[in-house]
Amino acid sequence: MKAPTLLVLTDFFPAAGRALDYAAGLAAPLGAQLVLLHVRRDSLLDPDALTGKLANLSPPAVKLALTRLTEDLPVPAVAEVSHGRVLPAVLDAVSRLQPALVVLGRPDREELPDELTSTTALDLLQNAPSPLLVVPPSRSGSSVPRRLLLAVDGEPFTLGEFAGPARQLLSGLQAELTVLHCAPEARDSAAALDAATQTGLTAEMTKIHVLQVVTDNPADGILTTAQSSDYDAVVMLARRRSVLGRLFHRSVTAQVLLHCSLPVLVLPVE
Repeated sequence: MKAPTLLVLTDFFPAAGRALDYAAGLAAPLGAQLVLLHVRRDSLLDPDALTGKLANLSPPAVKLALTRLTEDLPVPAVAEVSHGRVLPAVLDAVSRLQPALVVLGRPDREELPDELTSTTALDLLQNAPSPLLVVPPSRSGSSVPRRLLLAVDGEPFTLGEFAGPARQLLSGLQAELTVLHCAPEARDSAAALDAATQTGLTAEMTKIHVLQVVTDNPADGILTTAQSSDYDAVVMLARRRSVLGRLFHRSVTAQVLLHCSLPVLVLPVE
């Protein structure tokens, strides 16, 4: 099987540095190569800017900074520089590289408004629906996530064209998985586990658990559960119909992306 590629967006700010460190930790057990993508933007008004700031580095300085980043990494890495707006640059890179995962950092709250962060994620999921990993400000270093919390809604789902990369990613981590189902009332959790099992995502997990949380607010249930030291990362499902909807910024996925203290892996599903 071809070694996967992890596409990491970088603008040299702290959030991007955290994302790069985390991606390097994932790359080792996956046997993956990192591709660092830096987009030179000409205006602070670009609606899809990752931080709302510009690094203001000259082309030679950008090249030097990227060279130093790739040389300091413990895994194979190359760097690319694109010009213009972030979204078209990412779309082009995803089309060419077919990455298993796109990785970006979530800036500190004072660095970036909530809506801009969720807009970046929404744009990527709408237009380049690869699995997306968002690394929060509270994460640092390159530790490998070994205890995953998979939030499901109890409905069947399929991974479509991303089935292979998603399975390769999760199986490569050799992780322990907890399937979390949040619902307004207690229900038989077998359906939630079956929905995940039938996709093949759980095929090579070391251990599988099921947890049900009774709540009227699934986002709160997921965020509260994720605060436990029992988990290293959260896996969310982004259904095509909700991603395309205008209310995505109020969706469970968006709320978890914005406020979770753990890295959040978003898998596009049908």
